[in-house]
Amino acid sequence: MAHIKLENVVKRFGDVVAVKDFNLEIEDKEFVVFLGPSGCGKTTTLRLIAGLENPEEGDIFIDGHRVNDLSPADRDIAFVFQFYALYPHLSVYNNIAFPLKAVKVSKSEIDTQVKRVAEILQISDMLDRKPNVLSGGEMQRVALGRAMVRQPKVYLLDEPMANLDTKIRIDTRAEIKRLQHEIGATTIFVTHDQVEAMSLADRIAVIHQGLLQQIGTPYEVYNKPESLFVAGFMGMPTMNLLEADLGSQEGESVLCLSHTDVCFRLSPERQACISSATRENGLVFGIRPEHITAASESDEQRILAHVHLVEPLGPVNILDIRLGTHPETQEPILLRVRTHPTFQATVGDTIWLDFDEGEMHLFDRGTERAVWGK
Repeated sequence: MAHIKLENVVKRFGDVVAVKDFNLEIEDKEFVVFLGPSGCGKTTTLRLIAGLENPEEGDIFIDGHRVNDLSPADRDIAFVFQFYALYPHLSVYNNIAFPLKAVKVSKSEIDTQVKRVAEILQISDMLDRKPNVLSGGEMQRVALGRAMVRQPKVYLLDEPMANLDTKIRIDTRAEIKRLQHEIGATTIFVTHDQVEAMSLADRIAVIHQGLLQQIGTPYEVYNKPESLFVAGFMGMPTMNLLEADLGSQEGESVLCLSHTDVCFRLSPERQACISSATRENGLVFGIRPEHITAASESDEQRILAHVHLVEPLGPVNILDIRLGTHPETQEPILLRVRTHPTFQATVGDTIWLDFDEGEMHLFDRGTERAVWGK
């Protein structure tokens, strides 16, 4: 299939820099997801690879060939748009078959491929219809099917499941992953949905404000965030991020959560990671809600706290725990904890917390980069 490389790519729209010094390599047959909030530059980057936008700076390579000056048709890619881009005068069957007809595939092979894809996407009974009588979700499935019948070098998918209902979305997601591994196609998939990204990707590229924040496996991006943005973006609920200060207790170095009584002893190895510049910039402590254990009984190793809010979500409860009050704003300093639904707690209750020290993270407040993680 195809190896893709972006070197120092920059794209501007007027005074706005949509893609900033973007560097990324995607291996042959790899499934990479571009993940980030709306407006972060992920679709623009996809369009640059497709040739629908031209970079002001940098180079784009497909299989070692610089493609900056090649038209989209000459790049051998299949693009699935978020907004369908169907031919309104053609039936669903002919919309899906169009790429195969363009390269003069036999009628029998076209018929086999179209019906196979239609069955996968649950649109077999719609093949004779025109797009103007389809729902948004149905049109998205047709657009997806049109890309699936081809075998190009690269599949580029721009939020292709945004308009599907939940059940079809889950089924289609599983089918896309199965097909990608079966065909072995190099695939880039754009989404703002973390669940889609985590379930589909071999690697996830997290993008924010045109910058590539981190590229890694779903495990790495979730468990070893390299920046404050990644830490705060990944997870539902997201990582707890609280300002922290360095201090000492009984002659030992400790990390204390600002304006609270919560402190942790630091090993010499972790102390050595904190530079003088980071100390000046300030620190942000991070830990995910599932890495804190709530208990109803006291223990000398546990931290006393009070329940601020309880959110029962069925398989889990999310507790908002009050650790203190910010002296300037008088806003409560809250920590989110995930518990089993059988854990009994109500607003105002006193509980005790255990922190998994192996799952703690620390970030430089100035650079927003990780100082150390798990």
